[in-house]
Amino acid sequence: MGFSTKKKGGAIADINVTPLVDVMLVLLVIFMITAPLMLNGIKLDLPKTKEVNPINLNTTQVVLSYTKAGDYFLGKDKFLREEITSEITAKFKADKTDTLFLRADFELSYGKVASLMSYLKRAGITKIALVTEIDKK
Repeated sequence: MGFSTKKKGGAIADINVTPLVDVMLVLLVIFMITAPLMLNGIKLDLPKTKEVNPINLNTTQVVLSYTKAGDYFLGKDKFLREEITSEITAKFKADKTDTLFLRADFELSYGKVASLMSYLKRAGITKIALVTEIDKK
C-alpha cells in the first residue's frame, strides 16, 4: 500500500502517482473537448482603438489600396484583381521584403476585404498588415 519496509531503517512513504496521472489525463481530455465549444455562439462588438502602432508608410514598402469602387492601386498605379498578385510578388523581389500593407476603404464590407485577403494568401502572399488611421475622438 502506502508504506514499504524494504530497507532496514524503517518505513518509507511512497506516493502512488498512477491515480494522479489518471485524474490529470481525464481533466486534460475534458478541457480539450470543452474549450472549443466555449467560443461558439459568442456575439462580439469589436472595440475601436484610439492608439495603434504607428506605421510610417514610405515608397520602399509594398502598399495595396482597395477603394470602395472596387479598384486596386499598388502605390499610385491601378491594376485589375488578376494582375495584383504578380505585381506584388515582383515588388517583393525588387524591394527584398515579404510584407504587404493593405489599405482598405472604410465603407467596404468585411466580406470583401476578407475575400481579398484570402485571394492574396492563396497566391502566396501571407504577411499582410492592415493599415488604419488613429481615431482622434
